[in-house]
Amino acid sequence: MNSSIAPVIVAAALLADGGSPAMAQSAHNSESRQIQGTIDQMTSAFSTGNVDGVLATYEPGAVVVGEPGNPASGTPQLRALFERFVAINPKFEFVRHEIVQADDIALHLNTWKMTGTAPDGSPIQDGGLSVVVLRRQPDGKWLMVIDNPYGDYITRSP
Repeated sequence: MNSSIAPVIVAAALLADGGSPAMAQSAHNSESRQIQGTIDQMTSAFSTGNVDGVLATYEPGAVVVGEPGNPASGTPQLRALFERFVAINPKFEFVRHEIVQADDIALHLNTWKMTGTAPDGSPIQDGGLSVVVLRRQPDGKWLMVIDNPYGDYITRSP
């Protein structure tokens, strides 16, 4: 699509729906802040070793890819996964992020780098593209449903 036409189409759609671009942008910014807040709450809980705080950012039954090709689900599995992860004392650096929202579902994309320390004392470095699906709960809070911090794995594999 011609990039100079796209903003006109978006504005026309917003106005036809009875909204204004400014109102839609304000609502979008508020929702994006709430969605990003869930991600920030999770990473903050990781950095303080608060596994219960990490779990509180996920829906029951959420799926987390703890390593490429190895998804985990259910509170016992996720707790064990997060306890192993907290043990390496992770420090995150977030390079870029993007949020795409459709009603009560959101996609959070984030490039990240992480350092930590293995049980034997050796340094750990990792990074990738995090792909997270969140769902707005009946109380308005956003929780993660699918969390794949290795979303770019298939592009790095032979």
